[in-house]
Amino acid sequence: MSDETFHTPVEKARSPLAEAWEMFRQNHLAMVGLGLLILIVLGAIFGPILYPTDPYEMVWAPFSPPGAEGFLLGTDYLGRDILAQLLNGARVTLIIGLAAAFVTVVIGITIGAMAGFYGGAVEEFLMRFTEFFQVLPTLLFSMVIVSLFGASLPMITFAIGVVSWTAVARITRAEFLRIREMDYVMASRASGAPGLKLMFTVILPNSLPPIIVQSALMVGSAILFEAGLSFLGLTDPNVVSWGQIIGSNRQYILEAGYTVTIPGLAIFITVLAISLVGDGLNDALNPKLRKR
Repeated sequence: MSDETFHTPVEKARSPLAEAWEMFRQNHLAMVGLGLLILIVLGAIFGPILYPTDPYEMVWAPFSPPGAEGFLLGTDYLGRDILAQLLNGARVTLIIGLAAAFVTVVIGITIGAMAGFYGGAVEEFLMRFTEFFQVLPTLLFSMVIVSLFGASLPMITFAIGVVSWTAVARITRAEFLRIREMDYVMASRASGAPGLKLMFTVILPNSLPPIIVQSALMVGSAILFEAGLSFLGLTDPNVVSWGQIIGSNRQYILEAGYTVTIPGLAIFITVLAISLVGDGLNDALNPKLRKR
């Protein structure tokens, strides 16, 4: 018998990112949400190009119902094309959601990281500061900021971010408290690594999964916040967003409910899609669930 060597096939270890994507794919609701979100983003990018109607132009009689005279979604109280407003407003709404979530994450990570890393008096002060913002009525506080400093899009974005960062700060603090005592962090500290390097190059990358999930959900919350402010009239009337469409037509909700229902459905579907993706990320980025 010839001397043969048999090699047992060894499965190549997959990266954590590949494992996370595989688990995300297995979540059917998350994939549905991702598909919806991709369609919404594509509509926001290419919709105004494929349907180049001015959202401010009075194209027909006011309150023309959906389908009348070739207008798929009808016209509003000034006779403007609602479909054109919806497509143009999608870009603004998504930008506000992303920008406000970015402000939220920057503030939350900064405060949470400092509280979790330094501990002691620094943690006590920052957590009391966080609790102060947490107990404030967020919508009322954002209304005050917009009323005082103007209803421009940058100010609306800033107002939403300023009142929404507390959840990110608490999650970041909890992750820093857990990770800072691990062996590899203690080894880096013993080697003389400075505090900022430990915080942002050693601890923060390993605490990102729950922060990423919370950040994704904050985009949906910011879109709802903007819609709420717009419904109350605290928005820039010169910029079309889904919230602005609802706000400008709110007094005609009984006369022509579709003018409010259609952009409201767009907001609902978008926030639902973001929530489904967030839930999928939560499962996919959880190492305990990946090991099942």
